[in-house]
Amino acid sequence: MEFFSLIDIGGTVAFAVSGTLAGLRKRLDLFGLVVIAFAPAIGGGTIRDVLIGHLPVRWITDSKVIILIVSVAILTILLRNQIEKLDKTLTFFDSLGLGFFTIRGIQEGLLVNMDIISCTILGTVTACFGGVLRDILLNEIPTLFRKEIYATACILGSLAYFSLRKVGFSEELVDFVTISVIFGIRILAIKKNISLPRI
Repeated sequence: MEFFSLIDIGGTVAFAVSGTLAGLRKRLDLFGLVVIAFAPAIGGGTIRDVLIGHLPVRWITDSKVIILIVSVAILTILLRNQIEKLDKTLTFFDSLGLGFFTIRGIQEGLLVNMDIISCTILGTVTACFGGVLRDILLNEIPTLFRKEIYATACILGSLAYFSLRKVGFSEELVDFVTISVIFGIRILAIKKNISLPRI
């Protein structure tokens, strides 16, 4: 359960940073930046919990989640002058958050005895839909619906997760490799300009 909690914290921090950076790029005020930090950090998890009936959702009942997101947002704002290339930093934390939250969604699905397909869907929703909410609030077409490899990375990472589990690797190693796969696929796709075909 300790590593399970680290997954949750890692994803929350990564997406809170990515939300704050996206808000800084749009030159939002302090309140706007904190709100945008919350969108990716809790958006996907909220939808996930509603889908599987875990109510009330965790961040409503656990003030530590709120304190963590606000703290991360403020720290990111204070360090903004040290961040030389905002877009690259945003991509880094967004990709890292994808990996963490895909694992989180899969684990929640396994806890309620969902099959592989349902767990994959739940992991993808957890990872992607907070970013969709962030982009909508910032008046942008969500990254999920553009040419970038986004949800596809989560799906491929989920397949890696269940393949490694079947082989019998330890849960910590499976989680680490899955996060690395998702992060690596997204970063590689951006660097090599790999995308799904447009219709």
